[in-house]
Amino acid sequence: MLDFHAHQLLPRVLLIDDDMVSREVVATVLTMSGFTVHAAADGEAALALIESGDSKPEVILMDTQMPGLSGVRLLEALRGRSRAKVFAISATKPSNEILGATDGYLQKPFGSEALRKALDDFGPPVRLSTTPSGEDDPPVLKLDILQKFRETMAEDKVREIYTAVMNDLATRIPTLQVAFDNLDADTVHRIGHSIKGGCAMCGAAQVSRIGALMETVTFEPGSDQLDNRARLLRDLRTAVSNLERILKAEFPA
Repeated sequence: MLDFHAHQLLPRVLLIDDDMVSREVVATVLTMSGFTVHAAADGEAALALIESGDSKPEVILMDTQMPGLSGVRLLEALRGRSRAKVFAISATKPSNEILGATDGYLQKPFGSEALRKALDDFGPPVRLSTTPSGEDDPPVLKLDILQKFRETMAEDKVREIYTAVMNDLATRIPTLQVAFDNLDADTVHRIGHSIKGGCAMCGAAQVSRIGALMETVTFEPGSDQLDNRARLLRDLRTAVSNLERILKAEFPA
């Protein structure tokens, strides 16, 4: 759990996201902007924080796709325990049911200004820079996002974020290999979704795009994607290698 003390005029935030990279990036960005942030890795942990009194949020940021207690069921449980405003956060647009039940929607990647705007007006969905639809060759690393991090936090903290990204990817690739070998589409979709969201938050656009492709893969007989699984893994490893090379140049030992 992340627990930071910040400016008392800004609302207290409870962040619920099962993806470690997304959770760390969002918590860090909001904290550096003056928000008080508590973070939970799943719905059950979030409810435990509220029920124990350890977190008394005025704003809840809830990822819309998580294992276990999630979606409308989690939203209902949160409403029953807190009067906080609840915003859906996701790399893809949530269902109409979720959109209708929450107080707003923030599309990953988002920053503190997007949250401030959403709090001001609860208006239409807030969207910051993402890989444009149809872009075939996104950059390995969006340097504008890296620069924003460097403008708002210490260099060692920025390094920690990208180290966490690389460590996370290193643990996911072997699991993906097994899932592809076993034609386990659910695991491929889950990991692809996490890679897409987490890497988008830190500007790793090339890896994020491959995560998005994995999120939609099917293993039905006759499907072209059944034959493309080796290519997807190869492309992912190449993108991760590209990202590692750029990060070594940006953060020399």
